Amino acid sequence: MTFSPPSSRARDPLPWLLAITAAFFALALHRLAIPSKPMFDEIHYLPAARRLIDLTRRFNPEHPLLAKEMISLGMRAFGDVPFGWRFPSAVLGTIGLFAAARAVWWASGSRAATLLFAVLLASDFVWFILSRIAMLDMTMLAMMACAFWQWALAWRKGSRLHLILCGLFMGLSLGAKWNGAPLLVAPGLLFAWDRWQALGRGERGRVLIARGAGPVPGVSLIEAGVWLGLWPVVVYLATFAPAFFYQVQPMTLRGLIPWQGYMLQLQDSVVKPHTYMSRWWQWVLDIRPIWFLYENIDGAQRGVLMLGNPFTMLAGLPALALCAWDGLKGDRLRRGVALLYALALVFWATNGKPVQFYYHYALASMFLVAALALVLARWWETGRRWPVRASVGLALVLFVGFYPILSAAALPRANSYVDWMWLRSWR
Repeated sequence: MTFSPPSSRARDPLPWLLAITAAFFALALHRLAIPSKPMFDEIHYLPAARRLIDLTRRFNPEHPLLAKEMISLGMRAFGDVPFGWRFPSAVLGTIGLFAAARAVWWASGSRAATLLFAVLLASDFVWFILSRIAMLDMTMLAMMACAFWQWALAWRKGSRLHLILCGLFMGLSLGAKWNGAPLLVAPGLLFAWDRWQALGRGERGRVLIARGAGPVPGVSLIEAGVWLGLWPVVVYLATFAPAFFYQVQPMTLRGLIPWQGYMLQLQDSVVKPHTYMSRWWQWVLDIRPIWFLYENIDGAQRGVLMLGNPFTMLAGLPALALCAWDGLKGDRLRRGVALLYALALVFWATNGKPVQFYYHYALASMFLVAALALVLARWWETGRRWPVRASVGLALVLFVGFYPILSAAALPRANSYVDWMWLRSWR
């Protein structure tokens, strides 16, 4: 991935980003306590968070602890009530939105791409829904977004500190959920490649110890391997600290590494078919969502449909192809976005987990949105502005139109869902 320097005429869009993320946070908080009972996988993660408060015994052992620790913090702050369960996801969703947009700014140097990305990600349905439910995914996504923000800053500023922070957030992302594991190799591999390219032919024999070249002068490849390879693993293992204090079957140092294999076995053991299970290619085409909620609750019929914004998810596909094409012609930023999308998706396309759901597409879709923002930004910057306005307008109109079944709003009748079911497979 290449990090293009901001144009001397480009102003940092920080004030606008703060406004967008503040608006997103306010919207995420609206009606956050509805439904007043657990929905979808909250039934697994809420008991696990309670065990982390009282430290009695293991629960939901197939996943790492960090995201459940975040849920438990919300319970401690606001009580074991729906608002307390979901508040950490709303905070992390807002932080992740800001961090991802800052990553785009420092990587692209494009004010237009940054603002377009922020608006499109905030309105892509997926990010909003996962910011309003007590699941593991938003912790993983927010930490990954922070890692990419620090990655871009490390390359931009040649900073060891940001390199260390990149490794920290990568480890925290893995400590929430394993979905981003394939992406964790990218910063280290890029550092090695850029260092190799920066050294002259006569210096490449010293590639492991040379310090006087980019991307972070003063940091050798060996040291970078520590911050981007070893350090994230240490951080990840540290997220298991509460498990050492369980009253029943506490974790031990000797058992910590074997426990990782046991977690993998547990995840692969989920084979019972589910009504809304789907495959990766259905996520790409946006044709197989999942209902997190649809029932009469809290005085009205309500629903939460985990679906991607139809415009953003489908328009992002040709944008992704354009980025891949430009990447083949030498644009490393666009090539990097396309490769990161593929890495995030291949995790699900090739692993053996038989039961998968649309929300597993969340990480890959972040890079899809980035590809769309980069393409639209180029049009905007070259004067072709009406397609950009139309694209953003359509994405926002669809967000507003689907908002009732994204946010558990009161619906007028029991079968109100049919008003949004454009495809039979959406039911």
